Amino acid sequence: MRDTRDRLTALAVGMLTAATLAAQPVATPSAAAHDGLPFGVGERLVYGTRVARFGEIGQGTMWIEGPADVRGQPTYRLHFDFDAKVGLVRVTNRTESWLDAHDPRRLRALRFHKHERQPLSKHDQRVELHPDERRWDAADGSAGTTSTDAPLDELSYLYFIRTLPLVIDSTYRFDRHFEAERNPTTVRAVGREPVVTPAGTFQTLLVEMRVRDARRYKGDGVLWINLTDDACRIPVRIQSRMPLVGAAVLTLRSYTHGSAAP
Repeated sequence: MRDTRDRLTALAVGMLTAATLAAQPVATPSAAAHDGLPFGVGERLVYGTRVARFGEIGQGTMWIEGPADVRGQPTYRLHFDFDAKVGLVRVTNRTESWLDAHDPRRLRALRFHKHERQPLSKHDQRVELHPDERRWDAADGSAGTTSTDAPLDELSYLYFIRTLPLVIDSTYRFDRHFEAERNPTTVRAVGREPVVTPAGTFQTLLVEMRVRDARRYKGDGVLWINLTDDACRIPVRIQSRMPLVGAAVLTLRSYTHGSAAP
């Protein structure tokens, strides 16, 4: 039972990392985003979760609400919910990010909440980010500074990566996570390939990412993300390999396009 619980816990935190990390190009800042955004309020993405050891074990959902006011600034309210269960062991993860997207070329997070639950423990994180002051503070009393006035968190990163040009055979790098020890991360645009999912067959861009997160990985973690090769850049499949869990895959089951911006 303890072994199963530990594996599910590793999966829950790892799936959030896999579903919510992205990159900033090493090249010119002007290449960092398209003129518009590939997502909007009302977008909803539902994933099935499969791991090599247990098979299909749960579901992950990402969606966007808005506008939501944060200190007078309208934002996208981003959500990621993850539930996994094997036998009597259940793990849940609820993550939210409030994204200031008034300038599509300069996305930045203003607030971040994360709630993780497993049978014998829980982890809560509530952070206020102050980009113009290059600092953040958390409800538990911790605080820090950021190296940029456009910081991001785990969840807002996935939406950021969808705005990047992702030229094949190019490598990108970012240092925008609000927690300094999580920087840097690199991503390589590997190539194009079709991906079959319950939501349909998609032509995709495959990117390989190397992420830094000591809590989830021993050293750097490697992720593979398939984004639709179109203006929406929807993540249709996310693969990773994590300690305890092994190979894990999120595959798109259904999606609803968004519309209005906040």
